[in-house]
Order: sequence, then C-alpha cells, then structure tokens
Amino acid sequence: MRIEVSGQTHVGMKRNHNEDNLLLLPEERLFVVADGMGGHSSGEIASKIAVDEMAEFFRMTSQDHEITWPYKMDKAKNYDENRLATGIKLANVRIFQKASADQKYKGMGTTIVSVYFASDSQVVVGHVGDSRVYFFRDGQLRQITEDHSLLNDYLKAKKLTPEEIEAFPHKNVIVRALGMKDTVVVDVNRVEPRPQDIYLLCSDGLSGMVPDPQIQQILQTQPDLQKAAAMLIDAANANGGNDNVTCVLARFSES
Repeated sequence: MRIEVSGQTHVGMKRNHNEDNLLLLPEERLFVVADGMGGHSSGEIASKIAVDEMAEFFRMTSQDHEITWPYKMDKAKNYDENRLATGIKLANVRIFQKASADQKYKGMGTTIVSVYFASDSQVVVGHVGDSRVYFFRDGQLRQITEDHSLLNDYLKAKKLTPEEIEAFPHKNVIVRALGMKDTVVVDVNRVEPRPQDIYLLCSDGLSGMVPDPQIQQILQTQPDLQKAAAMLIDAANANGGNDNVTCVLARFSES
C-alpha cells in the first residue's frame, strides 16, 4: 500500500500556547493526534507523552513480534486492533504515572485519535475523548469516531434542538481521556479501505469550529493534502480560532 500524508498544527487565535501534538509515523503506517488538557504546560506534556509512547510501542512491536505486551490480548479483537488499543492504554498509564508523581502535573490528560493502516484490507481506528477521525470517500465526509463528551451523552439520551445544542453550557466537557485513571476504555473501529480514501484526524479545535459540510467542501475542491490541511486550519481560525487546531490527512492507495 502507499500512504500520502500531511499534518499541521496551529495555536489558534485565542490561546497563547499549543497543547496539541501529532505523530506522523509513515514507516509504521501510524498517525495520531492528541489534544492535551490541564493548563500551563501540563496539557502539552500529556499529549507529547501520548504520541511518544505510541511511536515507541509501534516501533518496538514491529521489530520483535514475540515481545510480551503489557496487557492481555482481547479475544474479541484481532491482532492489529489489540496492538493499537494496547499502545493507547500504555500511553494512558505513562501520563497517569507522571501526573501522580508530580503535583504540578496533577489533573493533566489528553484526548487521542489514531489511525493504523494495518493492511490493504484493514484500517484500524482507536480513540479516547472528543478528537475525531473522519474518512472522505466518493466526495462524502463521514465521521468514524464517537465523541466521548457530555454533549454527546445528552444527544444519545434525548433529542436536542439545534438551538439547545448551540446553547449547551458544557460543550467542552469530555467524559473520557488519557491520564484520568490508571485504566482506560479504548474505542476501536475497523474500516475496509478503498483507493483514494482520505482519513482526517483532528482535534476539536477543527471539528468544533468548522462544520462538517465546510470540511467536506474543502476536501472536495483541494486534492493536495498539504494545501487542504492548511485550508482546514485557516477555516478554523477564520471562524474564531477559539482553540488549538490540529489536523492530519492521510490518503490511501494500493501498491
């Protein structure tokens, strides 16, 4: 398979530092976006630990398939799904341990979204939090992940009008993140890729500022991934840029 990828991050228009981090690891066909939280430098540290641990775990397990993993295999998942979920769980433990060991990092955490191109017939998506993964196919944008947020819990529990959604007072409250506890539940999805699929990983600085139809339009009109990523970030900032904004675009094609 061949993966073309571009990733960019921007502090946004309202923040004075960037707590997002991204990972482009084409040799392992792994791509990650992490949106840190905790204030000051803590969020940035949490998200950096997340992407670094993911990279280290994938490199280590790529070199030695017999290496003992820190978690048992989930029999309901295949090898590649377990590999991605285990990397995220390991990142969670590292963040939790650092936050527990040093008072200045207490309460830090991060969301994470990850896409692993396991084979020509399987793309594995793993996530915790409200950062998102979409895929763009045949001119249409579809969201793969489900937000682990208070707003999404309300939406699932009862129907809200567009006005109620807009006025919802706790839009930024997430109900699951890395670093909050020593264990975490990782959502894993599997997608069968098609040639020219584009997978978009983003922090909520993008998805919260740029409506899905606008994201779709940008991907429809700009085939160059680097330019499309820049346009997405520019759109988030033009719409207010209330948060750090990060996006990764990865296009799949057969070998």
